Amino acid sequence: MNINVYTESTPNPATMKFIVNKLLINGSADYATKESAEKSPFAKELYKFSFVNGVFFASNFVTITKTEGSEWDDVEPIMKEFVKGAVESELKIQLEEETEAGNFEGSETEVKIQQILHDYVRPAVEQDGGAISYRSFNEGVVTVELRGSCSGCPSSTVTLKAGIENLLKRMVPEVTEVVSEAL
Repeated sequence: MNINVYTESTPNPATMKFIVNKLLINGSADYATKESAEKSPFAKELYKFSFVNGVFFASNFVTITKTEGSEWDDVEPIMKEFVKGAVESELKIQLEEETEAGNFEGSETEVKIQQILHDYVRPAVEQDGGAISYRSFNEGVVTVELRGSCSGCPSSTVTLKAGIENLLKRMVPEVTEVVSEAL
């Protein structure tokens, strides 16, 4: 199979989405630090580039966060070539398979929240190179974790409050607020 790589900018100017014409992972995997990449041969290799400051994988793309001071014009061609070679050589993303499939747990309200996040919010967030995970529901407050390009993105607060919170409040009357858990 001939591997093609193309890029898309994300709402976070520090991150770029590198999309390939092949499924890379079922679910997602976030390697926000060099240390966390120890269990990922692919992410570990990416962190060898001095300008890489974060790595996130989902379905058919890898989102790379660059360091401050480096320019996408300089590093994008290097990353495209690296991602293409890594995918062609089948460099593993994870040493053990971890799945995030729809195994929803908790009360009826919690399951409903998780289903909405999975069906409506996750695809939109992935489109921007990120991921969202449900953490908890307590006294009307839904706690989520934003990863990938959403982590540290200037517009993630707007996405969280104007988008996700409004959607959940409309569909689940018990929800009063949505907050993001700090990484």
